[in-house]
Amino acid sequence: MPNFAWAQGTQQPVKIAMIEGLSGGNANGGEAVFRNLVWAVERVNQRGGVKTAQGARMLQLDRYDSKGQIEEALSAMRSAIDDGAQFIVQGNSSAVAAALIEAVNKHNEREPGRRVLFLNYSAVDPILTNEKCSFWHFRFDAHADMRMAALMSVLREDKALKSVYLLGQDYSFGQAVLREARRQLGAQRPDIQIVGDELHPLLRIKDFAPYATKIKASGAEAVITGNFSNDLTLLVKAAREVGFDGKFYTFYGNALGAPAAMGEAGLGKVIAVADWLPNVQTAQSEAFYQSFRQRYPKPADDYVHMRMQLMIEALAQAIDKARSIDAVAVANAMEHVFVNLQGQAGKMRAADHQFQQQLVVGVMDRQGAPGVKFDVEGSGYGFRVIRQIPAAQAELPHSCRMIRP
Repeated sequence: MPNFAWAQGTQQPVKIAMIEGLSGGNANGGEAVFRNLVWAVERVNQRGGVKTAQGARMLQLDRYDSKGQIEEALSAMRSAIDDGAQFIVQGNSSAVAAALIEAVNKHNEREPGRRVLFLNYSAVDPILTNEKCSFWHFRFDAHADMRMAALMSVLREDKALKSVYLLGQDYSFGQAVLREARRQLGAQRPDIQIVGDELHPLLRIKDFAPYATKIKASGAEAVITGNFSNDLTLLVKAAREVGFDGKFYTFYGNALGAPAAMGEAGLGKVIAVADWLPNVQTAQSEAFYQSFRQRYPKPADDYVHMRMQLMIEALAQAIDKARSIDAVAVANAMEHVFVNLQGQAGKMRAADHQFQQQLVVGVMDRQGAPGVKFDVEGSGYGFRVIRQIPAAQAELPHSCRMIRP
């Protein structure tokens, strides 16, 4: 576990606790997050750490394995706070995030002397910055409705598309994705027929052949899915094996084995939305990506998240501005952060603590094709950016009624 704190020899480090599934069905996703956060923390520490009234302090990242389970995550949070963590970071499950928000709310009320902030990099159920919004929680990923709107901006223009199959994981996030897909299709493409609408158990299906067979038999020309990790990889593999040749409109089709699993069958067919993609064609973006690959040269480790870098930069900026690691002071500063890293910028919306940033949509293509300089995980396939949605356009209204301390 990285610990860059003691070279300074004076101030205690600022402890960030990552609570994530590091074993179980989404362990590869948890490890990818950890690599990103290590790299982000290293960048802050290499420039001298964060500035407080007592002097400079290093950041220290500690990891706790939730096994992807709510009870394990809550237990890990208690351990992290007992270990002196001031900031909790998590993201790879909206169900876990919702439980952590509630636990942080209760803890901060009970123990004002040990308050913590929760920074969320991937849990995108819209409810987390709407009905369940909390002063102690900040989300740095675009929520599911924002991501769906970005995907729909591409799907809407596919005039040949007449039928879609909705498939998702049966928990809060998967349900939210399909609900919003139905709503946006009805509003923007009422001519498209929904020929299937199905939820399946989260990260438990080993064989997606029955689902792929149903998709093909339905006559669907595209699948809309929020699936991630094995639930996406196994789905696209099964679809290829049964001969489904439609498109996949995905939230996470751009990594963690999905492009390699899809292979040639995915060319021009797999569409993914993200906050950033390696083939965003600017010199700054390319330099950012190349520096990540130098830090993690193994092809299997090639999954860089710009938003996680922006999250740690935002935390450092908020601490510098507050000159403190007090949770209220940092939260007040965090509400007004504006961060810019290698040309990718974003700012926090104070009203609901939803980070606002540009989104991009890419389509899978061969490495070396126009606009596809970089592939994914050594697969030979990358994503060509076909749409960039400015932050002002990606922004959506909220229903948060923030209760402040």
